[in-house]
Amino acid sequence: MATLSQWVAGARPRTLPASLVPVVVGTGVAIGEGHGVWWRALLAAFVSLALQVGVNYSNDYSDGIRGTDEVRVGPLRLVGSKVAPPKQVLAAALGCFLAAAVAGLVLAAVTSWWLLLVGVAAIVAAWFYTGGSKPYGYRALGEVSVFVFFGLVAVVGTTYVQVQGVPWTAWVAAVPVGLLACALLVANNLRDIPTDQETGKQTLAVVLGDHKTRLLYTVCAALPFPFALALAAPHPWALLALLAAPLSLPPTRRVLGGAKGPELIAVLGETGRLQLAYGILLAIGLAL
Repeated sequence: MATLSQWVAGARPRTLPASLVPVVVGTGVAIGEGHGVWWRALLAAFVSLALQVGVNYSNDYSDGIRGTDEVRVGPLRLVGSKVAPPKQVLAAALGCFLAAAVAGLVLAAVTSWWLLLVGVAAIVAAWFYTGGSKPYGYRALGEVSVFVFFGLVAVVGTTYVQVQGVPWTAWVAAVPVGLLACALLVANNLRDIPTDQETGKQTLAVVLGDHKTRLLYTVCAALPFPFALALAAPHPWALLALLAAPLSLPPTRRVLGGAKGPELIAVLGETGRLQLAYGILLAIGLAL
């Protein structure tokens, strides 16, 4: 039986900013439009967080039963490390998806029923990332999915449930949020290139190779800041997001400096802090 701390580790807490930041930024846009609704924002945060934990447990289960997590240099995997039975991890993943679906149903009921289609798409994408017979995460499409769902869908969706519309600033603000979410995945997959190559897992990092993956991480960590400059034209306070720029330097130095294996675990934490700081500052700037 896995301990509580092992279940928490299996939820991959370093990745959770990817689910909360887009909700914060989308709420910042909504407040700037004069339509912030806190209970809807909190419900959207719950949906996003439940989906993130669900996809993490789902990946743990799917990778574990395939044997691709048996040799790891990263954080604990419940199934791969044999500290929890696969059925328990699968049940945890499905429980998270169900909780997200129930909360999403409430948001759809008070806004628009077409949101149910978005919710179904998010759950399907979460499962088939590493689940099913042909997981798209094994075909170098993980970053595309993360950009779409933890960038565009999450930011724009959060704005929509509060504003009942989608201002252009929501779309622009969603791009840097999606890029930073991708940076988390790129750092994770960069670390796992050797083991993924051995198990035949074709992530984008495996396809690009070590050097180009490091350059991709650098782009994902740096490009959000020009978007803050673009948003500053109608929202001058969006420049607050530039204060997060120094946080991008330590992980970028590690990645460009050739950090490998366990050294890249620190990059995940640093990237999460960068994303959190950038998102909070940008949200404040868009709300003012």
